[in-house]
Amino acid sequence: MPSQGLQQVQKLGLQQSLSPQMQQSLHILQIPALELSALIRQELTTNPVLEEEASEETAIEDPDEMEDSDGDGKQDELDKEFKELAQLDQEWRDYFNQSSAPARPSAEQENQRRTFFESIAKPETLQEHLITQLHESDAPEALHPLCETLIGNVDGQGYLVATPEDMAEWSGGKPGSADEALRVIQSFDPIGVGARDLRECLLLQLERLGHKAESLAYQVVSSHLDLLAAKKHADIAVELKRSLEEIHRAAALISTLDPQPGSRFSQDDNRYITADLVIQKVGEDWVVFSNDDWLPSVRINNTYKDILGQSSQGNEAKSYVRERLRAAKFFIKSIEQRKQTVLKIAREILQSQMDFFSFGSAHLKPLTMTEVAQKIGVHETTVSRAIANKYMQTPHGLFELKYFFTPGIRLADGNMMTVDGVQNAISELILGEPGNKPLTDQDIMAALSLKGIPLARRTVAKYREELKILPSHLRKAK
Repeated sequence: MPSQGLQQVQKLGLQQSLSPQMQQSLHILQIPALELSALIRQELTTNPVLEEEASEETAIEDPDEMEDSDGDGKQDELDKEFKELAQLDQEWRDYFNQSSAPARPSAEQENQRRTFFESIAKPETLQEHLITQLHESDAPEALHPLCETLIGNVDGQGYLVATPEDMAEWSGGKPGSADEALRVIQSFDPIGVGARDLRECLLLQLERLGHKAESLAYQVVSSHLDLLAAKKHADIAVELKRSLEEIHRAAALISTLDPQPGSRFSQDDNRYITADLVIQKVGEDWVVFSNDDWLPSVRINNTYKDILGQSSQGNEAKSYVRERLRAAKFFIKSIEQRKQTVLKIAREILQSQMDFFSFGSAHLKPLTMTEVAQKIGVHETTVSRAIANKYMQTPHGLFELKYFFTPGIRLADGNMMTVDGVQNAISELILGEPGNKPLTDQDIMAALSLKGIPLARRTVAKYREELKILPSHLRKAK
């Protein structure tokens, strides 16, 4: 029996791994526009070979005029590298139109720009709104710290997320102080803020509207909210010994209340989106442009020539500069490759979705990443990375590139319809249904089949749930 223990075993095998340069290239391909701008700024500070602008336009000297103490072999290698860098430098310079620097804005234009950005209002958050009311209220000053603690525990929908144990701890042993502070907050705008559940939120709103505990709407919310959610109006009428018509009126009143009183306030910081692409109609043709005005103009600094050409420089310094040159060249190529890949995908989207750009979202056609990948000669994962976090400005608004990729349903006539189109058809059927006899998923399936849209019943149920439409027994008017 062989003995157990640690052993070293040598074997051959193949393993695929991504080099740091390839990882950088993939990262550049999939990051959004503003992140790419920040990445270029960072690279400008870390790689001395790169520069954003040159004080004067000078041609790269003939490498034959440079002397290199490393020998003829390395000199030939440098000659080849210089020529490649010179060509790349010129292409990149033309790409950004560096030969003509943009005119500096006038003082008036600069003031207008500053005034515009300073006038952008930041939406008020719910917590800021409540704190302002607290400082303007008649609540005792000694209660303010506890009120501010409770306000900090109000979520984005306006509900208090603190537990009774938390409130007891915050009270510091003072009986009733937490309840008193909560009543202060619940008296603020928006009506219903500070509630601990949906029932309390609706009751607070009813009380503020003048409907006290003896009112029918108050009783329905207080004791029969579950039956109301299930639209079992008849059962509520039996429980409360009231007519069905009275229950309908009470339900209509309750439906006007806001179950999420804090949702209208800003919760997150503003998110700024820069369109990577712009599609416009030029004459009779649609044209796609790359929106790269926001991109810093970078190119290779000419100073490296002097360092590599000086015989007084040691091999260590020359090796460092040569490595930085290769990194800069790869970085610039990666950015250009990103632009070209995104442009190719955008042109394919334009060809496939011509009706969308001409007539609107109702004419969006099915399109998959596999189809686009085959047409432009790349892998499907490349398309997936290239469209991630990218946006296109169209005559119908700003759209994420992923919006244009949607699977389709094959119709009876052989044509394709997008999932959005099928969901719109389901919505139209439900909107036109009689209130006392709503359509079941089976009925919807049959109606769609008559229109040439073959779907399984479970698929109809899936799309209905995605549209947040209740089942037929919950849509029935009692």
